[in-house]
Amino acid sequence: MAEVVKPVAWIGSTKKDLLAMPEAVQREVGFILFQVQCGKMPPEAKPLKGFGGASVQEIVIDYDHATYRSVYTVRFAAWIYVLHVFKKKAKSGIATPKLDLELIERRLKQATEMEKNRRK
Repeated sequence: MAEVVKPVAWIGSTKKDLLAMPEAVQREVGFILFQVQCGKMPPEAKPLKGFGGASVQEIVIDYDHATYRSVYTVRFAAWIYVLHVFKKKAKSGIATPKLDLELIERRLKQATEMEKNRRK
């Protein structure tokens, strides 16, 4: 039986934001997302706190003295939705900044709407 590769939907500016990152970060995120598309749960992806369970995942990549994050959801059976891609700007602490969490929440609602429209 052939392996099913789920398509990726890039919400808002996520694809442009990823392409603006260093090439090594792009490759790493791309590889991890491909694993997710193939139905795997890569060890580099962790549930993002505050979103009730493991349906919203975060990839954290440290590269060249900076931290890059990519957030996606596997809440829907047929698609992977990338919700936010950003370079962490805070100099201390590991918590995701409030403005980024609010953006992720808005984009998750947008993904839910897109999914409803896909099923029509």
